[in-house]
Amino acid sequence: MCGCAAVGFTALWWWAAARLVLDSDAGALEGAVAAGGWGLSVLPVHCMPKARAEGALAAGRWRRAWRAGRDGDAV
Repeated sequence: MCGCAAVGFTALWWWAAARLVLDSDAGALEGAVAAGGWGLSVLPVHCMPKARAEGALAAGRWRRAWRAGRDGDAV
């Protein structure tokens, strides 16, 4: 199902991009579709869970530091 949606959105983006380049009557709809598709393409795709990321901070670290600072304790 997801593959069909990806193919459909890709075709829609190419249609919008082609209309912007080739047709003088292209307007805001084609521009919005092309800009939106480009925006999605720059999303990070090389993500991993925070727990596995090298150098990631433990969950709740900032909360503990805030409470310690408010109570006058050292972190």
